[in-house]
Amino acid sequence: MAGYTTDKDHLLKRLRRVEGQVRGLQRMVEADTYCIDVLTQVSAATKALQAVALELLEDHMAHCVAEAIGQGGDTADAKVKEASVAIARLVRS
Repeated sequence: MAGYTTDKDHLLKRLRRVEGQVRGLQRMVEADTYCIDVLTQVSAATKALQAVALELLEDHMAHCVAEAIGQGGDTADAKVKEASVAIARLVRS
């Protein structure tokens, strides 16, 4: 079971909101909206996606990584490494 399963509806609601923001961006570009206004909305959509990513990461750490650490050994090492790679990917984006 995924760590975010209990928050699935909440996450889907947030993702639908981001989807709406992206559609709004498309409309803004189609309407030749001023560049800075479009960039402001791009920033807002980016922050919204980052918030979803952080929530997923928190759930992963609390559920999947914590469970693997309880098992110990190579499983724990692999999950910690996997989380570290995911964090690095998020930081670079």
